[in-house]
Parts: sequence; structure tokens; C-alpha cells
Amino acid sequence: MFTSVLMIEKALTSADVEFVTTLHGDEQVAFHVLLQPRGDQADRLLRAIDDIALGELDEAARERETPEGDAAKGPAEQALDVSLTALRAAGSAAEGRMVEDHPLDALRKLVEEVGADEVIVLTDPHYVEEFFHRDWASRARHKVGVPVLKLFSHSKA
Repeated sequence: MFTSVLMIEKALTSADVEFVTTLHGDEQVAFHVLLQPRGDQADRLLRAIDDIALGELDEAARERETPEGDAAKGPAEQALDVSLTALRAAGSAAEGRMVEDHPLDALRKLVEEVGADEVIVLTDPHYVEEFFHRDWASRARHKVGVPVLKLFSHSKA
């Protein structure tokens, strides 16, 4: 069985589930999902800049309304549960956990713990972080010792 660590920031959509579960053809895949709740004000600014870059001005204005910190934990747990249920319904083994601090350290530890064959980072575009190679996928490539695949979410969850 192929083992993938899937790092996400929101609930997987049905298109996301289909995409990641079919990446390896008919080979069975076990997913170990990491989800990090929304961050702090600095993250809010970067998200707003990304929204503006995408021409989504209304989304940029609503970034203040997005729960952060402790308020984000409940919705994040629900997003993780929804994602795990969808992966299992698609025929894959799936388990997961939330990450609160140092997501790349948690990623490296999980890769070693489960003997992962790859890491898949599935997020919305983060243009500012990607430009400076500070996004999860760029930084993970130097930490985890397995191939890292960066994918963009298919639609808003």
C-alpha cells in the first residue's frame, strides 16, 4: 500500500478527494491527513493580498470575519472529520490530526512515523508565500526526505 501524508488547510471538496485518490491509478493509498487551523493577523494580511491578486476583492474585505486561533479549532475539527469521511468513502484508508504549532515539524515527524512515500500539500493559492518560497510545499521539500507534490484546491469548501 502507498502511504501519503496529505497536508490541508480546509475541508476537502469532492473534486479534491477524487483528484488525490486517483493520483496513483488503481494502487491502494493510505492517507495521513494534517490540517492546521487558521493563523494569526499576519496570515490574515497574506490571505487578503492573495484574494486581491485573484481579483476577489469581496473575499479580501471579509478576511476579518474568518475565525482564527481558538475560535478556528471547532471549524477545523469539523473540516478534518469531513475530509477523513470523504477519503474513506472513496475507498482509501484515512486518519488525521490537527496541527497547531510548527506545521512543518509536525509534517516531518509524521512522515518518519508512518514511513510515508510522499507528501501532498493541497491548498488554495498563496501567491505571496509561493513567490518567496515560504509556502508549505517549498519549505517541506527541504525537511521531509520524500517527494512533495503541491496541488491547488479545486474549489472553495
